[in-house]
Amino acid sequence: MRTGEPLPAVGEVLAALATGLWHWDTATGLVTVDAEAARLLGLPAEQTSLTQAQARARMHPVDWNEITGVVQLAVAEGTLAEVRIRIMDEQGRVVRVVRSRSKPSFDQVRKAYELIGTLQEVAEPTPGTPAGRSAVTGDWRRSREAFLLDAGRALAEARSTQEVLRVTANLSMPGFSPDGLAVFSVEGDRLTLIGHYGPHQQAGESPFTHMALDTDYPAAEVVRTGRAVYLSSPEHYKSRYPLTWPLAQSFGRHSWAFLPLTVAGRTMGAWMAAFAYPVAFTPDERSVLTTVARMLAQALARAGVAESERALTDGLQRTMLPRLGAQRIPGMSVAARYVPTGGGLQVGGDWYDVIPLPSGRFALVIGDVQGHDVRAAGLMGQLRIALRAYASEGHRPDAVLSRASRFLHGIGDEDPTDPRFATCVYVEVDPANGVLDIARAGHPDPAIRMADGTVLTRPTAGGLPLGINPDADYPTTRLTLEAGETMLLCTDGLIETGGHDLDTGWRRLRAILEEHKGDLEELADALVQAVHGPSSHHTTGPLADRREDDIAVLLLSRQREGCGCGDTMAVRLPARRTVLTVAQAEPERVAVARQQLRELLHDWASPDQIDSAVLLLSELLTNVLVHTDSDALLVAEMTGEAGGRRLRIEVTDGGDDLPHKRRPGELASSGRGLVLIELLAHAWGVDPRGEGKSIWFELYESVNGSGDGSWSP
Repeated sequence: MRTGEPLPAVGEVLAALATGLWHWDTATGLVTVDAEAARLLGLPAEQTSLTQAQARARMHPVDWNEITGVVQLAVAEGTLAEVRIRIMDEQGRVVRVVRSRSKPSFDQVRKAYELIGTLQEVAEPTPGTPAGRSAVTGDWRRSREAFLLDAGRALAEARSTQEVLRVTANLSMPGFSPDGLAVFSVEGDRLTLIGHYGPHQQAGESPFTHMALDTDYPAAEVVRTGRAVYLSSPEHYKSRYPLTWPLAQSFGRHSWAFLPLTVAGRTMGAWMAAFAYPVAFTPDERSVLTTVARMLAQALARAGVAESERALTDGLQRTMLPRLGAQRIPGMSVAARYVPTGGGLQVGGDWYDVIPLPSGRFALVIGDVQGHDVRAAGLMGQLRIALRAYASEGHRPDAVLSRASRFLHGIGDEDPTDPRFATCVYVEVDPANGVLDIARAGHPDPAIRMADGTVLTRPTAGGLPLGINPDADYPTTRLTLEAGETMLLCTDGLIETGGHDLDTGWRRLRAILEEHKGDLEELADALVQAVHGPSSHHTTGPLADRREDDIAVLLLSRQREGCGCGDTMAVRLPARRTVLTVAQAEPERVAVARQQLRELLHDWASPDQIDSAVLLLSELLTNVLVHTDSDALLVAEMTGEAGGRRLRIEVTDGGDDLPHKRRPGELASSGRGLVLIELLAHAWGVDPRGEGKSIWFELYESVNGSGDGSWSP
C-alpha cells in the first residue's frame, strides 16, 4: 500500500481475517450480525437480525449462561468481555467453536446491556484426546457446575417417565457429549429398555429391549453389581463382553459408559451413554456422569410414583362417581364434570350423584367434604353411600340431610384429632312437572338458566354443613324448573378459583351461561374450560396437573314439550318467570326478592321502571308481613319481545281482608302502598282466591324510560 492511499473499510479487513461483527441490545432483544458472523453461527452468509431466543438456539446452553456472567463482570470492572462459544446444529451437535470479544455497556435509563463485538473461529483439538481435554479443562471446571444445576432443575420438573427420558436425551455435557443414550429398568429377573436416543437408531425393536439379568451385557452387570462399567474403546468392549459385542458393534460407537440408577440403596436400572469418538473417562468425566445418573434415578423414581398416583386417582374416582350414561330421565337431561385438585394423589372430597327414588322421582346430590387428601376422598365415598341409602328408603330431602349429618358426625368422633365436615345440596326432582324440592347444607345456591338465556341464582333455605351438629335441621325450598330451563349445581372450586370470591366468581359463570349456545355436554365443558383449561369427563381422570381446588359440576335441563333432542341450550323462549316464598319468620327474604327481581329485569330498557317495580314489590311483600299472619308467595313473569315486554308481579297471601286505598297524613309512616301502585303501575288489581287474595300489578317496557310506570314527575 502506497503512502497516502485510503485505508480499507473495517468490514473488508475483518472479512479478510474471517472475523464477524455482532451487536446485541437487551432492551430490544435483538442480535444483529454481519455476513461473516452469520456464517459462523451456521446461518446463510448475509447480514441479519435475530431474536435472543434464535441466537441462543445456535449456542451451547452452558455457554449462553456463561456469557451473562462474563458481561456483568466486564461492565462492573470496565474491561472487555471474552468468552468461547460452542455453535450447535439442529441435531444438538457442536459444529465449531468461536471466540467472542466485546465491549459491553449498561444503560441506567433503559436498564439494558448493549454489546458490540467480534466473532472468530478457533481451532479445537479432537474431543476425547489428551490435547482436547487439556484445551477444555478451564471451560470444563467453570461450566460443570452450571450444567449440573441446569440438568438437576430440568429433571426435577419432569413429571412423567417420558418427560424424564426426553430431558435426558437433550442434555449436553460440558466438554463431551454422548452420541447415544439408553435407559434400562428392572422388571422381575429381566432388564427392559424403556427409552433410547441416538442418530443411528436401528429400525424395529432394539436387540436390548428385553434380556435376562444374567446376560453377558454391561447394563445387566451394572444392575447385578451396582457398579459402573466404562468401556473406552471397541476393543475393550469386545474383549470384556464378546457375546453381546456383535449386537453393539452395529451402532458404530467408540466409547461407552454404563452407570447404575440407584435410589435409597436399591438399583432400579441402568443408564448408558455412548460416544462417537474415543473417551478416556477421566475422573472429572466420571464425576459428571455419576452425578447425572443419580439425578436421573431420582427423577425416574418420582415420575414412577406420580404415574402410580394418577392411575390410583383414575380408578378411585371411577368407582366413586356415577356413570350418567345409564341415567335415563324422561323429559330431562343431565350432564356432570369432576376435576380433582393438583398435587398428591389428586383426589379430594368433591362429589356428585344421581339417585333413582322409589316414588319414580330422582335426586341430584352435589357436595364437598373438607380437605384434598385421601381421608377426604374416603369420607366422601362413605357419605355418598349413606346418602344413597337414606334416599332409597324414601325419606324427604330434609330428612336425608339430617341423617347424613348425624352419620358424618359419628364418623368424626372416631378421629377427634381430624374432624371433618361437608357441604351439600340435595334436590328431589319430579320429571313430570319440573318441581324441585331442595335442601341445602352450607353449600352454594343453585343457579337457573332460563329459556331466553337469563341466569338467576336461586336463594334457598339452608342449614349448617353436615357433620357439625348431629341435630341440625335442613328446611326445604320448592322451585319449578320450566321447559327449556337449566339448573346449575357446583362446588365452590368452580366459583372461587383464580382469586375470585363468591360474588365475582358467580358473575364470571353467569357470563358463560348466558353466552353459551351449545348443548348440555358442551356447556359443562365450557364451564370447566373457562376456569381450568381443556376439559375431560370424570371417567378420563384429572384435567391438568395443578388445581387450586376440586371442582364438581352438575347440570339438569328440562326439555321443551315435543322435543326429544335434549338440546335446550338453543331454545330461546320469550317468557321469564321466578317464584319465591317469603315467610312471616323470614322478613329478610324481602331483600332476596328485590334482588331476584333486579336479576330478572337485568336487560329491561328503563332503569326507572326497574326501580319502580322493586319499590312496588317491597310494598306488597311488607304489607303481607305486617297486616296478615300468613306467608307471601311471589310470582314474577315477563313476556314479550325486547323493547315491548310486559312485567306482571303477583303476591298471594292467606289473609281475607281486601286492601283499600287510604289517604295518609304527611307524618304517617304507612298507608301509601296502593297510592304508589296506582301512580307507578300501568295496571293493577286485587283478586280474591277463596282462602286469601292476590294483589298484582303490571309494567310495560318503555324504551326511552318516560311515561307511566316511571319515576318521571
